[in-house]
Amino acid sequence: MKVFENTLVNIFISFFVGGLVSMLTITNPLSKIPLFLSLTADMDDAARRRQARKACIYALIILTVSLFGGVFILEGFGISYGALRIAGGITISIIGYRMLFQSPDVQRTGGQGRQEIAFFPLALPGISGPGAIAVVIGISTEVAELRSFAHQAIAYSATVFGICLTVLVVWITLRSAQFVTRLMGQDSIDAMSRLMGFLLVCIGVQFIGSGVRTFIAGA
Repeated sequence: MKVFENTLVNIFISFFVGGLVSMLTITNPLSKIPLFLSLTADMDDAARRRQARKACIYALIILTVSLFGGVFILEGFGISYGALRIAGGITISIIGYRMLFQSPDVQRTGGQGRQEIAFFPLALPGISGPGAIAVVIGISTEVAELRSFAHQAIAYSATVFGICLTVLVVWITLRSAQFVTRLMGQDSIDAMSRLMGFLLVCIGVQFIGSGVRTFIAGA
């Protein structure tokens, strides 16, 4: 019984920490500050808070649905776990490469005349973009390979907890966007985005390696 409990704890910690680090890195909350400030330039503080809250709720729903529905989507289209991990790893690596060697992955679009920007482009593709969805679906394939239902339940719970915490960090960042910009300065935010880009490349390579091993094991 003790061994079983230790195993569950290890699974929870593994999926929670791994998912949280991956999702925080891929969402890169600091890089969303220029986009958020641009889109809400003509809004008052109350409207900014409302858009930030709604965007984070939408992102939470998108990522959670991707986590639980990802495996069924793959099975419906006949996509193997290995193929998904390799494709997701390539996608994540490309995003990380762009963040590392180019300007931060932020689209500067004017917010004049737009009052509903919470779902598009803030939540999708801003917060829960292709990279974040690929990470979540990749995690879901790892959960699906666990043999025990209890292990899967713990892994899903840990991942959902990680998603919630990630979205919470994004919400706090958006709420504090003006203060963070004054405190850090644009140069520091750009440097942080490049560091996040390097970590994304590392995560992408890890996903690709995992996918290759899955292909070899299934051959």
